[in-house]
Amino acid sequence: MNIEAFLFLTVRSRKRINSFKGKNSQMARHKEFDRDQALHKAMEVFWSRGYNAASIQDLVKHMRINRQSLYDTFGDKHALYLQALDRYGEVEGRKIFELLEQQGSVKKSLRQLFGGVVEGSLCEGQRRGCFMGNAMSELAGRCKETAARTCSNMTAAEGALYRALLRGKKEGELKGVRDPRAVARFLYSSLQGLILMAKATQDRKTLEDVVKVTLSVLD
Repeated sequence: MNIEAFLFLTVRSRKRINSFKGKNSQMARHKEFDRDQALHKAMEVFWSRGYNAASIQDLVKHMRINRQSLYDTFGDKHALYLQALDRYGEVEGRKIFELLEQQGSVKKSLRQLFGGVVEGSLCEGQRRGCFMGNAMSELAGRCKETAARTCSNMTAAEGALYRALLRGKKEGELKGVRDPRAVARFLYSSLQGLILMAKATQDRKTLEDVVKVTLSVLD
């Protein structure tokens, strides 16, 4: 092999290696983000703005990823929204389950649950309501996938309330509750209504009156 051919092959090999390294480095940069953290940030955008008002630009800016990373990792905007709903169900649902499953007075746990909504509405700068409740009113009526997720969340929350009521009856605290399943459904409906009201008003007396009458079903 002459010197010209040797130099030609050497240069071409180096170009291939550099090109390969460049692609690998781009791919590494492309995926350099925490998926769960990015999804949580997407949840915050949808929770605050709703589905229709949240733009792709809003999402990539808050998630701190580029558009291609969003599409490659989560799919389109609608797919990301559904995953954000799942994320909300896991994170916020866990808080409710832990509260209702704690040992001690069931009435006290329920007062904490409803009272937390009141206190949160009075101190929160941006009253976002419940992401699941927002999804019910915005998309569930015309999107089967959203409806399925909100119904699943509703069933899970109802189940947690039901189990708490059964425990209260068993321990003799809730003797007046005759139909725990119906009461659990009523409590969930009232909780969503209270959260919705709290988006519009910060009048403590109004919200506390709702809580007082709602929890009277436990007496």
